[in-house]
Amino acid sequence: MRQRLIIIITLIVVIVVLIALNAASYVRVEHVADSEISPDRSTFNSGATGTQAFYDFLHESGRQVVRWREGPSSLLTLNGPKPDTFVIIGPVQVGYSKRETQEILRWVESGGRLVVIDRQPDHRLVKPNKWVIASQVVSYPWTELDANDFEQMTTGITPVKPAQPTAMARNVESVMPSRFMGAMTISPATQNPTATPTPDYEDDDSANYEQSPTPESGNTYSRSVEKTSQAPVVHLGNERGALLVDYPYGSGRVIVLSDPYIVANNGIGRADNLLLALNVVAAGGGLIAFDEFHQGRAVTHNALFQYFAGTPVMAICAQLALIGLAIVWSQGRRFARPLPLPRIDRRSKLEFVASMAELQQRAKAHDLALENIYARVRRVLVRYAGLSNSSPRGEIARRVAMRSGINLQDLETLMRNCEDTINGASTSARDTLRMAQRLREIESSLGLRARARDAKHAAE
Repeated sequence: MRQRLIIIITLIVVIVVLIALNAASYVRVEHVADSEISPDRSTFNSGATGTQAFYDFLHESGRQVVRWREGPSSLLTLNGPKPDTFVIIGPVQVGYSKRETQEILRWVESGGRLVVIDRQPDHRLVKPNKWVIASQVVSYPWTELDANDFEQMTTGITPVKPAQPTAMARNVESVMPSRFMGAMTISPATQNPTATPTPDYEDDDSANYEQSPTPESGNTYSRSVEKTSQAPVVHLGNERGALLVDYPYGSGRVIVLSDPYIVANNGIGRADNLLLALNVVAAGGGLIAFDEFHQGRAVTHNALFQYFAGTPVMAICAQLALIGLAIVWSQGRRFARPLPLPRIDRRSKLEFVASMAELQQRAKAHDLALENIYARVRRVLVRYAGLSNSSPRGEIARRVAMRSGINLQDLETLMRNCEDTINGASTSARDTLRMAQRLREIESSLGLRARARDAKHAAE
């Protein structure tokens, strides 16, 4: 029991030390100001580059919005209500895989409405049939840029007016993009030899397009064709290129806005940016889903783990689990040579003594009974006196009497009578019993406990 108590106390001390170390080493991560170099476009982010303000406005204005924290495959397999509009605001923290882009495009083909807001949208998501949309960022953010500084974000940029009266430009007089907007250019796939061909692109020998710039919209596109596919429509643009375009894809539609500043917290309040954002995102009605899965905020499906995320509690639990596994493993391992199983004598000692006593009594072998007792007591007396077994009786009695104070004459006489009886001298049962009792008295008075010692030696 004492060994188990020591183990339990040791484990408690180790656990307390681990908790103290985790608590001491845990450092709360300091909040880092948002940067346009590595923006966080999540709707959970209330910083300059986040989109929480736009999401909250949609929610409070009565529109159906949701933070989509599942993978893109759920757009096709979800049994519950599916979104009518799926919004991707880039750059995302977790890139899209080839399979995920295919799943999103299948969802758009089935009638979904995809809104991509990014300065350099993923070309795997933005690929209209027989057309190529390329986006180029003319000016890139620098390290010391303050995302909250309106002057630094818009220096040299004039408000952009709608290119034509469309549904997305309704009630919009002008929008204020940032100086880091992406300028989109649109060209037929067959006339762009540098463009990477995609499975959706087909040869179009009968189509011929001419580009005619206008001062109001920058680049507009007229067609002199006999047989064409539907071209992307430019809604806003300037001399750099298009800012907002959309095009049909299967039964759905894809909308591309090349500047997240218009929907970000630091830019949505400028000019008519909010009105444009509402027209782009909420014009289709129905459920609007913002992609949070690729913003690094995927659902964990466990409220308890999510509650303790970012704290040392999870590390402490993991360490405790390792300690428990180590204990279980150590209990099943042998760290020394195998020990023999204890041999348990199932016979009663009293039964053995009674049997031997009855045999000796019937055979009247009193000398044999006395010999068993005297031999053990004599060995104990020899060890007590510090002599050898070959020492004479008188020397043994003298040494024991000198150390213990027992009468020398009585002890030597008792030893002589015992040896004479063992060697064949006549005796009675009463005399034998009297000598055995006297031997036990001497053994007890000296505290030698010959029986206990002999039993211990026999067990070893």
